[in-house]
Amino acid sequence: MREKILTFIEKNSRVNLHELAVLLGVDEVMVANELAAMEAEHVICGYHTLIDWDKTDVEKVTAMIEVRVTPQRDMGFDKVAERIYNYPEVNSVYLISGGFDLMVTLEGKTLRDISGFVTEKLSTLDSVLSTKTNFILKKYKDHGTVMAEAPKDERMLMTP
Repeated sequence: MREKILTFIEKNSRVNLHELAVLLGVDEVMVANELAAMEAEHVICGYHTLIDWDKTDVEKVTAMIEVRVTPQRDMGFDKVAERIYNYPEVNSVYLISGGFDLMVTLEGKTLRDISGFVTEKLSTLDSVLSTKTNFILKKYKDHGTVMAEAPKDERMLMTP
């Protein structure tokens, strides 16, 4: 049942307990208890709203920064990642494979905000060897949701 609950709420966290219980064919109390248990165990870490900021008046720049680091003795990459994710500007930090070690995502109001963070905070950390900043220019799909509008069919209707 856990996997079914998680799969459903991952796509629609606003579903009410009654609707979820009906979909799963179980009692509403059972669903509520299972959700509470998964929250307590940190299986469910939070509930988020996906916003298309391009459709608002808010100026936002998103960047994905690849970071090459020197792992700390006896702690690997964890301590370096912790130092980075503790900055309030940082949205996420991932350990990745490939030419870089960490992927850091953050948002700022301008390109200058992002580059300032990278040069003044991120690049100055002892363990950071190099960074590569990639700016998000357009989101087509985010967290499984298509962000781009479907292209309009501009063909003319032909009638006999």
